[in-house]
Amino acid sequence: MTKTAKTKTIKIRQVRSSIGTPESHRQTLQGLGLRRIQQVVERQDTPAVRGMVAKVPYLVEVLEESR
Repeated sequence: MTKTAKTKTIKIRQVRSSIGTPESHRQTLQGLGLRRIQQVVERQDTPAVRGMVAKVPYLVEVLEESR
């Protein structure tokens, strides 16, 4: 049996459409794995993911942080 390391994760929800946004913002949403409004994804809490969320704060919201 292997023990899995517990990593911090965050849940991210897309709250607005990407229509009419800059191409780089659409690519950021795609990189986060978001495709639809109200879709929720769980990602590792890393500086890269936090930076992506900070780039598009008007399109997404962070729901919860788990440890």
